[in-house]
Amino acid sequence: MSGQEILAILMLGSFFVLLMAGVPVAITLGTVGFVFGALGFGTGLFNLLPSRIFGVVANYQWLAIPLFVFMGVMLEKSRLADDLLDVVGHLAGGLRGGMAIGIIGVGVLMGATTGIVGATVITLGLITLPTLLKRGYDPGIACGAICASGTLGQIIPPSLILILLADILQLSVGTLFAAAVMPGMLLAALYCLYIVIVGMVKPELVPPLPQEERDALAKRDLWIRFFKVVVPPVLLVFAVLGSIIAGVAAPTEAASMGAVGSILVTAFAGRMTFKVLRDVVQSVTRITAMMMFILICAQVFSLSFRGLHGEDLISMMFAWLPGGVAADIWFLMLLIFVLGFF
Repeated sequence: MSGQEILAILMLGSFFVLLMAGVPVAITLGTVGFVFGALGFGTGLFNLLPSRIFGVVANYQWLAIPLFVFMGVMLEKSRLADDLLDVVGHLAGGLRGGMAIGIIGVGVLMGATTGIVGATVITLGLITLPTLLKRGYDPGIACGAICASGTLGQIIPPSLILILLADILQLSVGTLFAAAVMPGMLLAALYCLYIVIVGMVKPELVPPLPQEERDALAKRDLWIRFFKVVVPPVLLVFAVLGSIIAGVAAPTEAASMGAVGSILVTAFAGRMTFKVLRDVVQSVTRITAMMMFILICAQVFSLSFRGLHGEDLISMMFAWLPGGVAADIWFLMLLIFVLGFF
C-alpha cells in the first residue's frame, strides 16, 4: 500500500473522529481536505479548487434549495402545521393512536415541503410532544413517532438530500424524486401500521382522543377547518411534485411555484404577516448558507480524496466482497445502519 493510500485511509478516519467530536460537518470536510491534501501533494493540488467551487455556486439546479426551503419554512412559521395536527387528530376520532398517526401524516406533509429533517423534527417536537404526553401517550411511542415521521423528509421529495445526490451521481433530479415517492409512502404506511398494532395490543400506550374533546368541536366546523387548513398545503405539494414527475416543470421552476404557492396558502389561512415573512426569509438565508458552505467544503474533501486515490481504495474494497452487487448493497445498508446510531 502506497503512502498516498495510507493518507486516504487516515483522512477517512480523521473525518469520522472529528464528526464524533461534534465538529460541524462543513468545518470537518474543509479541515480534513486541506490538511491531508497538503500532506500528500503540497498546496499545488488546490490550484484546481477555484474552478470547482465556481462550478458549484454557478450550478442552476441549486436555486431549488432556497426555494424549496422557503416553501416549507413558510408553512412552519405560519403555524399551519399546528392546526393541521389538531384537525387530523379530531378526524381520527376514537381510533387508538389516532394522534400519533396524525403526526405521521403531518411528518409526510412537512417532509414534502421542507425536505429538512432537523426543522421537521424540532417543529413536530415543539408542537406535538406536550400534547401527546398530556393525553396519556407513552413517552417512548410519542418521541418515536415524532422522530420517525421527521426523518421522512430525507426520502420524500423534494428532499434536499436527493438534490445533492442528483448532482453527485449525475442523475436527473426529477428521476430521483419519482423513484423516492413510493418508498417514502411505504415507510410512512409501515409507521402507521405499527401504531395501529400497538393500539390493539397495548391500548393504554396510545389512548384515543377524549370523547368530550371530540364532542366540543362540531362536525361542520371540523370539515370547514379541514378544507381551510389541510387541503391547500396538500394540493400545493401535489402540484409541485406532480409537475416535476410529469415533466411539465424542472425542479427549479417547480420550486419557485411552490414558494409562491406557500405564500398564497398562508395568506388564505389568514396567517400572513410581515413578522412571519421576515422570520421565513431569515431562516431560509441561514439554511441555504449552511447547505452551500457544506457543498463548497465538500469540494476540498473530494479533491484531496481523489488525489490520494481514495476512490480506487473503495473500488478495491467492494471488489474483495463476495456476492457481487447484492452483497455490495447489503454492506452499504449495514454501514448506514450502524452510522445511524451516532
